[in-house]
Amino acid sequence: MRYESLLHAIGHTPLVRVPFDVPPRIYAKLEYISPGGSIKDRSAYFMVQQAEKEGVLQPGGTIIEASSGNQGIAAAMIGAAKGYKVIITTTEKVSKEKWDTLTAYGAEVVICKPTLDLHDPEGYYEVARRIHEQTPNSLFMAQYFNQNNPLGHYYSLGPEIWDQTGGQLTHFIGAVGSCGTVGGAGRYIKERNPNVAVVGVDSATSYRSTGGNPKPYKLEGIGVDSDSPLLEQAPIDEIIGVHDDDVFPIMKRLAREYGFLVGPSSGAVAYAAYEYAKNLSPDDFVVIVFGDSGRAYLTKGFYN
Repeated sequence: MRYESLLHAIGHTPLVRVPFDVPPRIYAKLEYISPGGSIKDRSAYFMVQQAEKEGVLQPGGTIIEASSGNQGIAAAMIGAAKGYKVIITTTEKVSKEKWDTLTAYGAEVVICKPTLDLHDPEGYYEVARRIHEQTPNSLFMAQYFNQNNPLGHYYSLGPEIWDQTGGQLTHFIGAVGSCGTVGGAGRYIKERNPNVAVVGVDSATSYRSTGGNPKPYKLEGIGVDSDSPLLEQAPIDEIIGVHDDDVFPIMKRLAREYGFLVGPSSGAVAYAAYEYAKNLSPDDFVVIVFGDSGRAYLTKGFYN
């Protein structure tokens, strides 16, 4: 394919079979092949486009986001391509590779302390919100609450999966964090076949999984850490909670046995799909999402 703009190359990712020894076929959407390196390219680009159409973001403006890394990287890439200033608030939990990538794109990075409550005044979300309030002509993406987040996947990821499977998939499994992926793509798929099972994968110690009493976890890019309106609207049939210790071994296995070097959220999805698929039939067709690459986490030691 040939594109006249880097941003037009967002998405269009391949669907590749993962040869797990389970009854059904399992195919992974390799989102780390997108220009910014993750599935967040889709939602970030759609948010910016809609903000421009609505006049919220005008030339010379600033894009602001609270991000564990990938949404911020996508915003930084898009801002560089479109000429916007970008400010990303994040936490010390994020990998060094992600910090370095943000600054390589020219984004201003504000490091905040890790918190268990998204609305903690010192946490990265509330800091981003205050920066937005003090910055004229700015867009605060607010991916956890922005309806354009799932819509970006509804109009992009969902149709791609449907077309690449010929509408034959029986299960769609993706990580839940902001809930944009499973909310948007899941809705598109459900509208075409309500019998497709949509399964979300959450950290077993997140705010949602623990009933509002979260515990720290090492996984990045996954975890419902507040009451989520996007989750409430998502057509999810089941949510599976996974622990850190379940995920890291399968990340190493994916890399060393199958050649998929993926990040923690993808490892969580792979683990959940592998266990879930043991009870499915050979006639089932499972699509999972590999949201980003493991190259963004090498210094974390997850693969050692």
